[in-house]
Amino acid sequence: MAAPAPFDDRDGFIWLDGGLVPWREANIHILSHALHYGSAVFEGLRAYGGEIFRLTEHSQRLMESARALDYEIPYTVEKIDQICRDVVKANNLSDCYIRPIAWRGSEQIGVSAQAMKIHLSVAAWEWGSYFPLDQRLKGIRLTTAKYRRPDPKTAPSKSKAAGLYMICTIEKDRAEAAGYADALMLDWRGHVAECTGANIFFVKDGVIHTPDASCFLDGITRRTVIELAKKRGYEIVERTIMPEELADFSEAFLTGTAAEVTPVSEIDEHRYTPGKISEDLFNDYMAYVQPARKAAE
Repeated sequence: MAAPAPFDDRDGFIWLDGGLVPWREANIHILSHALHYGSAVFEGLRAYGGEIFRLTEHSQRLMESARALDYEIPYTVEKIDQICRDVVKANNLSDCYIRPIAWRGSEQIGVSAQAMKIHLSVAAWEWGSYFPLDQRLKGIRLTTAKYRRPDPKTAPSKSKAAGLYMICTIEKDRAEAAGYADALMLDWRGHVAECTGANIFFVKDGVIHTPDASCFLDGITRRTVIELAKKRGYEIVERTIMPEELADFSEAFLTGTAAEVTPVSEIDEHRYTPGKISEDLFNDYMAYVQPARKAAE
């Protein structure tokens, strides 16, 4: 199988600061503040059958993330929604991933950012399963990360800010180098938090447990899966989960825009068997997000 084209050398169009531009021309200056100081915020969305899932919620969260970094994106939520639709259409995509990103520009260099112009771009491309499909169906393997999610008093932890993903990249790469698919991150107190780009759920005696989202992103997919679980009558408990409890659960699964619903088979020495609850919520989520399936219900 041929390697995918690098992201700076593809055909298509990207929306940048007011209009669609050819993909290869969607560039920023090397002295952009965001590159040096991490002052970018972004979103990840999926379209199924041409329909972008929970589009407005993602656009609203993008705006809120920017405000957490003390700047305003110069577009309305409604405009960002339309830009995302326009990009999907311009690239003739149906099932795809969409990446809006806003950042501080290059008007000055230094920690101070008061004079910065705020830029916005939206790209979209075909993207299948986040984890290899053969792993995903039988459950992926996780290892525990060394870095921890920060105290909300030390970082805007509820924003989808680019700088917060630095330790996620380190841990994701470390996990993959050791033969795992991803890493489970604890928070600064040592409580179970999330994975590098997805929220996590556990099952014990038919009850679904998930960490309280007090210091990490309360994912849109996370909230959707909680809604679907409650619709089925499953009990959901959002609470503090300690690492020593990992041996007590029978099932585990991840949720996220990229991960969708992905069962877990291992976390270090702990073993899980993807079972009925994981299967129910995987199937329910895929049916919920895909318009063709929704129309058949």
